[in-house]
Amino acid sequence: MDRFLSLLSRNQSNAYKLFLMVGSIVLVIYMLPKGGQFKYQFQKGKPWQYENLYAPFNFTIKKDNKALEEEREAIKRNAVPFFDLDPDIPLVALQEFSVLLDLSYQDSAWTTPKNKVKQIGLNLVNKLYKNGVLGGSGDDYLPEQLVNLRVDNQVRQTVFSRVVEREELEELSQRETDQIPELAEIFTQIIATVVKPNLTFNATLTEASVQELLADINPNIGVVEKGARIIAKGEVVEGQKYEKLNSLRDQFQSQVWSQSNYNWLVFGYTMLVSLVFVMLFLFLRKYRPEIYEHNTKVSFIFINMLLMIFVTTLVIKLDAAYVYLIPLCVLPIVLKSFFDARLGLFAHVLTLLLLGFVVPNSFEFMFLQIIAGIVTILTVSELSKRANLFISVGQITGVYILGYLAFFIVQEGSLERIALENFAYFVICGLITLFAFPLIYAYERIFGLVSEVSLLELSNTNTPLLKELSNKAPGTFHHSLNVANLAEAAAQEIGADSMLVRVGALYHDIGKMNNPTNFTENQVNSINTLNDLEPKESAKIIIGHVIKGIELARKYKLPERIIDFIRTHHGTNLVYFFYKKELDEQGSALEQDFRYPGPKPFSKETAILMMADSVEAASKSLKDPTSAKINEFVETIVDMHMEQGQFDNANITFKEIGQIKKVLKKKLNNMYHLRVAYPE
Repeated sequence: MDRFLSLLSRNQSNAYKLFLMVGSIVLVIYMLPKGGQFKYQFQKGKPWQYENLYAPFNFTIKKDNKALEEEREAIKRNAVPFFDLDPDIPLVALQEFSVLLDLSYQDSAWTTPKNKVKQIGLNLVNKLYKNGVLGGSGDDYLPEQLVNLRVDNQVRQTVFSRVVEREELEELSQRETDQIPELAEIFTQIIATVVKPNLTFNATLTEASVQELLADINPNIGVVEKGARIIAKGEVVEGQKYEKLNSLRDQFQSQVWSQSNYNWLVFGYTMLVSLVFVMLFLFLRKYRPEIYEHNTKVSFIFINMLLMIFVTTLVIKLDAAYVYLIPLCVLPIVLKSFFDARLGLFAHVLTLLLLGFVVPNSFEFMFLQIIAGIVTILTVSELSKRANLFISVGQITGVYILGYLAFFIVQEGSLERIALENFAYFVICGLITLFAFPLIYAYERIFGLVSEVSLLELSNTNTPLLKELSNKAPGTFHHSLNVANLAEAAAQEIGADSMLVRVGALYHDIGKMNNPTNFTENQVNSINTLNDLEPKESAKIIIGHVIKGIELARKYKLPERIIDFIRTHHGTNLVYFFYKKELDEQGSALEQDFRYPGPKPFSKETAILMMADSVEAASKSLKDPTSAKINEFVETIVDMHMEQGQFDNANITFKEIGQIKKVLKKKLNNMYHLRVAYPE
């Protein structure tokens, strides 16, 4: 049992990675569409690259979405509206007309007989109400358009021109009274008063009629018999051939893959998705071992890839037309910010391979997104400069637009039917990409990672912590600046993270602020206060600056990666001066009383800082430095660290250590302004 637990403990990192990969595979397969993949890839306007294709079974030719939408719009546009006609309103109007006319004839001097005028009026009212009077405007209807008039659950049809509108009443009244001018004005007023609308638009019946017509739309335009040739090799995919291929693909994915072979489908997806994630693990293990060994960083990469897949599948389910709104270029921006460009592009391409199962027109989508990802990697640099991200987003948007335009021209042969809203989607996608800035900040807080933006902010010597260091311990501050310059140059030489090393060097000795005069670089009168203490006490104070530095760093909320430099910059070295002093005075000394607690450096960057810090601090003791002395001095110090095994946990090679030595020698020679001695 103990052996099993020991084995499990040693392999828990690999077990976690296996669990992470299996969990990711399950999530991706859950999000993928559960249908078979059509084995032929084709594009409208391109030649058919495969052998002659014959129908494997009977299938119907589907109308494309645009044709169906046009048919639906035509039905809605030509729909016959329903109006409810009230038969009681005309009766009331006839009665009111008779009453008003009688009142008008009292004490009047009109010569036209009342009965004649009354008959004309009653005939006009009946005529007006024959097909109904509409209260509102009829601008939405054409004169020849059919309308349905519903009276007591009976419907009859007429054309809209026969329906009377309110604004037509005066004209119709005047036409009837042309022969009796003396009554024209009063007659028109009476008609306008008594004639009220009796037609009401019935929205419910009209909509029901439209829906019934829409439901009757035939989505098919024909049938292809089994064995019939669909397309021959070399023929251009267009017109009815394109529609047949689309219909065959849809039928294949929806009907051929039934429940009986669902398990085979999942098995196939499992193998394909597994291959993608295995490739990612192999890449990390071979080319980014420092990331591969860090489970948090591996989880971070997987989470970002899964997030992009989830967002894309969600948008596709809502409406595939919005697929170009998804800011997939956020992924390479984020990964490049925290890691490097190569990893960002590799993860981006793998994510697109998985999305190829989800998106429509997968070739077009993947082509545009891969090109956009490459542009992102090439253009997004120095995110600390805000203008750079805006410029890069503009370039990414331009690539999207140009690529989409080129694809459309190739497929359609013209720009007549281009969907202009897609250009708006690309612009919106570019604007959403700017969200990478707050996302990077959130990731730093959640995962404890450090981006180049934060590193640049921390490298500013006007930050409160570095300001305090320069005021309280100016000697230590100057020493830190020198170490930062040495370490940064060394990191650049071997391809390590130079900005990370520089920031770590600036903060590595902040623990000396508590009692700055205990450290020689801050003693202005060459009076060492530690000389009055026991060697063991002096060593305890010197060693304590590491612990105090960690506490201070956490108080100021420095990232853990920076705290690692404070923790490891002395490794497990001895405070040799006081150890030797104790040995001389007492005759014996315990090493653990004079040894830093560690840990030893565990990365190239922390190893570089240890070398640069030791060399810079010890160089102050050189008297009359020469190039030869500096060379020997650097070799001695670095070799001593190697002999003590301080770099055993750091993934740094002998070749890289040799390169670092050369850089340190060169920089120290420059610092001491050594020149060739010219003869007088």
